[in-house]
Amino acid sequence: MLNYATLGSNKLPEALAFYDALLGDHGWVKISDHKSGGRIYGHPSGSMFAVLGPADGQPATTGNGTMLGFCLDSPEGVTSFYDKAIALGATDEGAAGNRGTEQMPFYFGYFRDLDGNKLCAYHVPSRRPEAKA
Repeated sequence: MLNYATLGSNKLPEALAFYDALLGDHGWVKISDHKSGGRIYGHPSGSMFAVLGPADGQPATTGNGTMLGFCLDSPEGVTSFYDKAIALGATDEGAAGNRGTEQMPFYFGYFRDLDGNKLCAYHVPSRRPEAKA
């Protein structure tokens, strides 16, 4: 199970303000500050997210093809998360809306943070695969 993600930032003060405001509206709290000047956040679900200065001291770069997703409880939560990100200065990469089929009604919103990292907010009614006998 994937439940922890880290993004690098070259603009840590701005990134902290962005993520404090964005994540705070959806139950995420600061676990601790990081020695790089970044921050580690936690969610009641047990997931963690961090925005940090790279450990190797080199500039942070975005990953080509890399994207992180935040699972929300409802389509309204996705829209709220996406709208808040845009209001905080994120760049639109696909407005919140339906992306699936009638049988699997995915609801996603895509954006890039202040450093250009691609993120999404999403809701899928049932994300658990059925157990195989």
